[in-house]
Amino acid sequence: MEQIDLLIKRYPSLGNCKADIYAAFEILRDSYVANGKLLVCGNGGSAADSEHIVGELMKEFLKKRKVFAEQAEAMKAINLEMGQYLAENLQGALPAIALTGHSALSTAFMNDSESVLVFAQQVNGYGRQGDVFWGISTSGNSANVVYAAITAKARGLKVIGLTGMKESKLSVLADVCIRVPETETFMIQELHLPVYHCLCLMLEDTFFKENMK
Repeated sequence: MEQIDLLIKRYPSLGNCKADIYAAFEILRDSYVANGKLLVCGNGGSAADSEHIVGELMKEFLKKRKVFAEQAEAMKAINLEMGQYLAENLQGALPAIALTGHSALSTAFMNDSESVLVFAQQVNGYGRQGDVFWGISTSGNSANVVYAAITAKARGLKVIGLTGMKESKLSVLADVCIRVPETETFMIQELHLPVYHCLCLMLEDTFFKENMK
């Protein structure tokens, strides 16, 4: 796809990741076609990346995302004036949840149980067969992310990993792992952003083809 070609042109070092990026896109696309959702998490900078991904998927990125006509008509049938306002201002969304928020739930679970399982507990509650779990870890060995990945696989979710170059626990567990070609944490993170931007652009182009900004 043109978005991957542009990514590789701008970041030639990611050329070896091209096949894995496309495979991750296919997993996400197929889940969304089947009305699935994305669960994503990481720690520190990767937690911020998780929130960033959700922001790109749950609202407009580069394309206008008008709600579908059927939804617009249903809202207007309930209340014409307010339904019209909703239809004109709501944006199409690809459902995604960052497991890094939910402070009341997270702190309660960490206080009452095993803190390292805080992401796994949310996967256990939110995850359904056909959903996707996306774990971001520069080392690929972050225990809370790996436990969540195992829980996801047990519940029938596909698992995507986004890590650094080295083989890791997450890369072994994942259905697809994008291992960017760096080993220093901040350099890995610098390549993670263009990778997930590319995936979000590919998904938006797939599901919201019209009305380019």
